[in-house]
Amino acid sequence: MTPQSSAELAEVLARTGYLADEALATIGFLALSLERPLLLEGEPGTGKTALAEALAQAMSVPLIRLQCYEGIDASQALYDWDFPRQILHLRALETTARLTSGADAGPASDTSDVERSLFDERFLLARPVLRALRESPAVLLVDEVDRADDEFEAFLLEVLSTYQVSIPELGTVTASTPPVVVLTSNRTRELHDALKRRCLYHWIDHPGLQRELEIVRSRAPEVSQRLAEQVVGVVQRLRSGGDLLKPPGVAETLDWARALQRLGGGDLDVERAAATLGVAVKYREDADRVRANLDRLLAG
Repeated sequence: MTPQSSAELAEVLARTGYLADEALATIGFLALSLERPLLLEGEPGTGKTALAEALAQAMSVPLIRLQCYEGIDASQALYDWDFPRQILHLRALETTARLTSGADAGPASDTSDVERSLFDERFLLARPVLRALRESPAVLLVDEVDRADDEFEAFLLEVLSTYQVSIPELGTVTASTPPVVVLTSNRTRELHDALKRRCLYHWIDHPGLQRELEIVRSRAPEVSQRLAEQVVGVVQRLRSGGDLLKPPGVAETLDWARALQRLGGGDLDVERAAATLGVAVKYREDADRVRANLDRLLAG
């Protein structure tokens, strides 16, 4: 199902537990309507990847994920050939030829047929981008595109401009329906303008207290209202302090609330906060700094 308005998109996303504000719902709706990729930037843990997952769930289509990393190339995103199976196939052909003719090699006219059989569809290993083009409607998540290098960006730009790829041995593959493409970036480096121009853009910031509380209540309904308020309050104060190497994201807020609920719920006091701090804070320096100020943070 494709939403017909930004309000409808926000509504169907909310049913999956993802709460999008008006600006995000609007840019998301425009990306769907215009069939343009959506580039999301923001701090880790602000819900960029979760939006792609929620879109796939809301639209009842597969989510196909391409995780980018330094050194990734087009073959790892597009397709590869199953080399071991091709070798086995070749040996089987040679054995069959010897058994049927007694010769060490088949006729010269069979060589091209053998070569063609090695690049048959059954030996093709489809990677995420090719799968998305073939299986669309689908949501293609290109996660942490800022970790890839310039050449890979250029490759992505070409695919996202035409929604088709060429496989020399098999021909051109074109998406019958362009997949919904969501690219995420933690902004570890600036992306090229050409890729940005191809996409619609939105910066996802940490939510305010009330919205984050709504997110916790929506995504983790088993957490009590009282505990959710305490956890969100502490996380908001950690972020506003501005002195942490890596402030907790929404994902860490959810993890912390769920962890405390798993331990029996109840109020968040200094002892429980100190014991579970590693769920929300992932640097030793940050943990030391927070632990030394838990009294003040819990007091609000």
